[in-house]
Amino acid sequence: MQVKTFLDAKAIKPRLESKTKDEVLRELTDLLEKTGKVTDREEFLRVIREREELGSTGIGYNIAIPHARSTGMKDLTGAFGVSKEGIDFDALDKEPVYLFFMLAAPKNASGDYLKALATVSRLLRNRKSRQALIKAGTVEEIVKIIKKQEA
Repeated sequence: MQVKTFLDAKAIKPRLESKTKDEVLRELTDLLEKTGKVTDREEFLRVIREREELGSTGIGYNIAIPHARSTGMKDLTGAFGVSKEGIDFDALDKEPVYLFFMLAAPKNASGDYLKALATVSRLLRNRKSRQALIKAGTVEEIVKIIKKQEA
């Protein structure tokens, strides 16, 4: 599976405005809405917040991958944002998070949802790609970096 199958350029933001964990979740959900795949924004936000309460999706290496399945979604989709300042996201390594990749899927999704999570993890594993994504200033640059990594 490739990132382009679930990440629309409309849902990419090279400069997140958020300063807190909850603000990031709301801002990324706003990006998801631009894809037209959100049927109930408040329901999805409730579920993604509950997921974060179970344990932070800040996986370390300045990365967070908030993800959830919800009745508020009609299809698998993603949103990507970069915080230039870094945000305290309760990451496992206690470091600030700069790269945020939110994944959302319908409640009954499983196979593609898990494949998408694996795809995002693979993409962000490469240190040079992470550094390039943090420095990227435009949506076009981010798309190019992702395509290059998947080539």
